[in-house]
Amino acid sequence: MKTRKIWANVSVLDLDRTTAFYSRLGFKHNGASEQLTSFFFGDDMFIIHFFRKEVLESGMKGPIADLKTGNEIIFTLSAESREEVDAWEKEIQEAGGTIVSPPEDFGNGYYGFVFADPDGHRFNVFLM
Repeated sequence: MKTRKIWANVSVLDLDRTTAFYSRLGFKHNGASEQLTSFFFGDDMFIIHFFRKEVLESGMKGPIADLKTGNEIIFTLSAESREEVDAWEKEIQEAGGTIVSPPEDFGNGYYGFVFADPDGHRFNVFLM
């Protein structure tokens, strides 16, 4: 199987809130419509489309996971230094994200934390 591109589709309750959150963190906006808002992540320009929940649910032909009781996926954002990890923690809190676990060491040379965006989607910020 040869695929040209991969991206993620996740659900949100409020497109404006999602756009404001990721814009404030400095991610490049990829456009929006009445159904979604979209952002580029990382040097490879990975795309995450944030669809209104009812739109994505219809397209998935089934219910969306309740992120208050479980997780769907965790995206990992690579940091270049411990200082950058610590700075991102502050930025994410100021933008309205929730710190799930504060920055900490994970074994030899690993440092990072977990946060959730306003809809509960989980991300690692990770130095390795």
